[in-house]
Amino acid sequence: MLVPLHPMLVKFTGKLLFPSLALTCLLLGARPGLAQDDVLTTETSLVQLNVGVVDRQGQSVTTLSQNDFVVYEDNVRRPIVAFEPTQAPFSLVMLLDMSGSTVNFRQQIQQAALRFLDALGPDDRVAVLDFNGKGVHQLIGFTSDRRKTAYAISLATGSGETMLYDGLKDSLRKLAGEGKRRKAIVVLTDGLDTEVRKSDRATVARASDAEVATAIKPEASAALNAVLTNADRQGVTIFPLALPSGDPKHLPLPDPLIIAQYAAARTRMQMLADRTGGWVAEIRRLDQLSGVYVQVAASLRTLYSIAYQPPTPEAKDGKWRTIRVEVVRGDLTAKTKTGYYAR
Repeated sequence: MLVPLHPMLVKFTGKLLFPSLALTCLLLGARPGLAQDDVLTTETSLVQLNVGVVDRQGQSVTTLSQNDFVVYEDNVRRPIVAFEPTQAPFSLVMLLDMSGSTVNFRQQIQQAALRFLDALGPDDRVAVLDFNGKGVHQLIGFTSDRRKTAYAISLATGSGETMLYDGLKDSLRKLAGEGKRRKAIVVLTDGLDTEVRKSDRATVARASDAEVATAIKPEASAALNAVLTNADRQGVTIFPLALPSGDPKHLPLPDPLIIAQYAAARTRMQMLADRTGGWVAEIRRLDQLSGVYVQVAASLRTLYSIAYQPPTPEAKDGKWRTIRVEVVRGDLTAKTKTGYYAR
C-alpha cells in the first residue's frame, strides 16, 4: 500500500522517491483567498498506523519509545521502519456538514469548531472544508495560522443535499499533499449521504417486511470502500462527530424503512472510525459539540505514529491483512486500526 513518507525515511526503503513541491492553492469558489502553505511530498510502500496506548485504568500513556512496540501483520512480526512520538504534529482536515439538516444550529457548529482550534498544538496544520447541496468547498488550505483558519470557519454555509463521501474523498486528496505529516479527518455530520441513501432507499423498497431491517449491507457501499481504501494507503485516522439529527433512535416517526436507512448510515460512520483507528463521538445534545471537539483534539495528542514494511508490498490481491500492535509492558494496551485490504 502506498503512503506518504517523511524524507528522512528514504534510507530505509531502498527505492527511488520522487518528491514534488505542492503549489500554493487558492480557495475554491468565490470565497476570500486564504493561501495554503507549501509542502514537500514523497511516497513509498509502507503501512502507516496511528496508535493510542492506555493503562489498566484507561488513562493514556504518552511517554513510550519505538522499542516499546511490536507490530504483527497476519500474525507475523514486522520491523518498525519509522516512529513518531505523541508530540509530533498532525495535518488535520476539519470537514463540516453544511447541508439543509444543519441549518438551524450553524452558530453552535462554528463556535465548537473554534474551540477545537484552541485545543490543537501550535505546529498542527489545519484545512477547513465544507459540503452542501452545491458540492465540496475548501475554505482554507493547510496552515498553522489560527486566525486565518478561524475566519475560514466563519465562511461555512449552505443548504441542500448531504455530500458526505464526496467531502471525505476531497479531504483525502488534500491530505495527499501533506506527505511528511501525521494525518486525520474530523468530520461533523449526520452521516446521511444523499447518493448513498438513494441506493439504501431502493434496497429497502424491494425488501419484504421481514427483510427490511437487514436488507441494507452497509459494508458493501462503493463510496464507503473508496474512502477506506484511500485512508488505508495514507494512514489517515477519521473521527466522525455524529449529529443527533441522524440518530435512528430519535426519529419522530418509527417507520421501519427509514430506521433501516438511518441505522445503515450510522454503521458506516462506525466503520470509518474502526477501520482507521478513530472513534465515533455520539452527540446527544448540541451543547455537547464544543466538548466533543476538545476531546478529539486531546485524543490526537495521545497518538503515536508507526510505519512498517508489509511482508509482500507488491501483492495487491484485495485480501484482508490483519494488524496487531502490542506493547512490551504487559499492563498497557495499544489501539489502532485492525487491518487493511491490500489494494
